[in-house]
Amino acid sequence: MSADSSSPGWLLLLAQLPSKPSSARVALWRRLRAVGATTMVNGAWVLPQRASHVTFLAKLREGILQQGGTAFVLNIPGSPPDVDEAIVQRFRADRAREYDEFAERCTAFLDEIGKETGAGKYTFAEMEEGEQDLEKLARWLKKIQARDFFPDECGQQSAAMLTRCRSALDGFSQAVYIAEGVQEVTEGATWDPERTGG
Repeated sequence: MSADSSSPGWLLLLAQLPSKPSSARVALWRRLRAVGATTMVNGAWVLPQRASHVTFLAKLREGILQQGGTAFVLNIPGSPPDVDEAIVQRFRADRAREYDEFAERCTAFLDEIGKETGAGKYTFAEMEEGEQDLEKLARWLKKIQARDFFPDECGQQSAAMLTRCRSALDGFSQAVYIAEGVQEVTEGATWDPERTGG
């Protein structure tokens, strides 16, 4: 948190589900993680105070009660700065783990482009596979950023990493067009089948 910011306010979910079936607990964990909630202690989840989170937790509570569990959603409008900082650090640690995994996948993507380039494997199939992988990376980063409530340098580094991946694929694509004897149609240009042999 920045020095000039006051407590954002928190929503605390205290939840307990029956031990069986375990699938209900796993589903709850996944839904909370997907929205970006962090856990404080076992069965206690926190989200920043936002209207969308109020709605989400209210629906989640209903579902827990319907499954025979217990759930309480508490609104904590403010807390001491050291508590706020501890909570924010938990959120950042959760996102840092996700950004680290994202960076690993980006590195693997760049390695694959390098391998195909080194082998001179300039084919449309490889290019299409690269495009699909890049789209997956972009969607994944967007999901992480959507639950990154307290952004720091990790998010910026990941965005830069995605840009590197995009640039590497652009360069690879140019090489594919050259290898296949097709001139890439630049933005705003008209495709001419006589020039491309199509």
